Amino acid sequence: MIDILNLALPYFGLIFVGFACGKVKALPESGLAWMNFFLLYVSLPALLFGIMSKTPFAELNNPPFLIATTAATVSAFVAALLAGRLMGLSFREATMAGLSGGYGNIGYMGPGLAFAVIGAKAAAPVALIFCCDSIFLFSIVPLLIALTGEKRPLLQTIGTVVNQIVSNPLIMAACLGALVAALHIPLPAALNNTLQFLQNAAAPVALFVLGVTVALRPFGRMPWEVPGVIAVKLLMHPVIVFVLMLLLGPFTPEWAATALLMASLPPALNVFVIARQYDTWVEPASVAVLVGTFASVVSLTTAMWLIKTGQLPFH
Repeated sequence: MIDILNLALPYFGLIFVGFACGKVKALPESGLAWMNFFLLYVSLPALLFGIMSKTPFAELNNPPFLIATTAATVSAFVAALLAGRLMGLSFREATMAGLSGGYGNIGYMGPGLAFAVIGAKAAAPVALIFCCDSIFLFSIVPLLIALTGEKRPLLQTIGTVVNQIVSNPLIMAACLGALVAALHIPLPAALNNTLQFLQNAAAPVALFVLGVTVALRPFGRMPWEVPGVIAVKLLMHPVIVFVLMLLLGPFTPEWAATALLMASLPPALNVFVIARQYDTWVEPASVAVLVGTFASVVSLTTAMWLIKTGQLPFH
């Protein structure tokens, strides 16, 4: 157990350092703008590109794995959406609740955590899960919102969805890396070293920014639907992934364990950003990110313990 804590504490420690700094130092949230830009447009794309470009293309061509992980995300999204409706939310608000239940913080927390727990073999599944989950969620949310109040032409909505996917630097970096791997294009040493330098900065900066951002979110009260949504994300989502890994496998232990670890992540920061964008379920989304991040200390540490001690039947 000490080994598990030694793995987990540096990651959660950086989040708590960022949280403490955000609470103690009265700096405006706009001060995070360049750090977020560096993460979303420089270091994390460099990380995903490096992962994909160095992974043999044959390993990336794994339809059963993509079906299993995406189906689990869809199931968690639908479960949280339905739970929101049963709790009295409008369909528009329930869509945001669904996003909280299905969209884990893969970008900021996923890669560094997976590499620490599982090693380099977690690289390809992390990138594939990120791309497929993002494409699904960035597609379904605008479409559902358009059906529940925004009277925009369908073609305009579809155009917005396509633009969000194509302009997402993380998705494009992963796709470009996969193309480099497929074409066996060697990277110059200088470029490879620069990418490695940027990749090393991704995890610590992302975790610190996550902590500061969570600290700056208002927390007035606990909206009564939030615990149910967090339960879907941190409990139901991993269980669904576990079952689908067994049903649709066999997968290599590293890939199956990576899928379980990614499903155990808390709601992503983008949940709050998207809720604010649509001016829907904004306060509960903020609370879901805050509470979910702290509750994930338990879910992620449990997942890490199960993986590192070989308790999972992924053989």
